[in-house]
Amino acid sequence: MNKDYDSTNDTTVHIQNVQEYIYKIIHDLWERSVHHDKSKLQSYEKPFLDIFTPKLKGCTYGSDEYKRYLKEMQVAIDHHYQNNRHHPEHFKYWECNGCFTKYKVNPLVCKMCGYSQFTERPNISGMNLIDIIEMFCDWMAATKRNTDGDIHKSIEINKDRFEMSDDLAEIFKNTIRDLNW
Repeated sequence: MNKDYDSTNDTTVHIQNVQEYIYKIIHDLWERSVHHDKSKLQSYEKPFLDIFTPKLKGCTYGSDEYKRYLKEMQVAIDHHYQNNRHHPEHFKYWECNGCFTKYKVNPLVCKMCGYSQFTERPNISGMNLIDIIEMFCDWMAATKRNTDGDIHKSIEINKDRFEMSDDLAEIFKNTIRDLNW
């Protein structure tokens, strides 16, 4: 042991660095909270929401009825996803329908099998931590809009829907538990 060394200064600098990073995340989250879903109030999305919000409120998340309503308002949803990065659909990959190779950009022909048909998929792995936190808070709030909203059920549905890892799903559940939500 080095008896001449005092770690106080190094530890203090470390603490200040951590604080600086946390403050940056807090600032970014605050900005997200201020601007969250503002596109829903604009002319491109609002008319659809005026029609479909009452309908969606009365149905179960993930049900056939829910999916049918989403299809009917697909134009507004596509616009929303393009303009709001807290949705995995904002980040996409294309999967070859022949060999299931994944591409970040929509190719004309699959390099692996030569197939020319692809399915667009949401890409949760393209998100950052701020996106994930906003998405999680959005899911929590969305459960309050449905008469039978259940965040645990939403996590399970979205785990499959977005190919979310077991670890991330557990982190969401731990957060719900630890925040007493």
